[in-house]
Amino acid sequence: MSVEQKIRSYILENFLFTNDESELNSEDSFLEKGVLDSTGILEVIYFLEDNFGIKVDDEEMVPENLDSVNNIVKFVAAKSQAA
Repeated sequence: MSVEQKIRSYILENFLFTNDESELNSEDSFLEKGVLDSTGILEVIYFLEDNFGIKVDDEEMVPENLDSVNNIVKFVAAKSQAA
């Protein structure tokens, strides 16, 4: 399973309560669509740290890194390469 598939599945199951892939476009803003709130973002961060072995620093908790599936995929790839 790719990084994108893992993230999409996690968001769909835990925040949209569905397995229907059509419910979430990889470019959709979680905040604009009302998918995640601040608590949800923290849950996603814990998920990323546990599943991908990265550490999300406080200054990295910004929409550019965490507000869509595509943003998260890019962020995880950059953090993984830096490690």
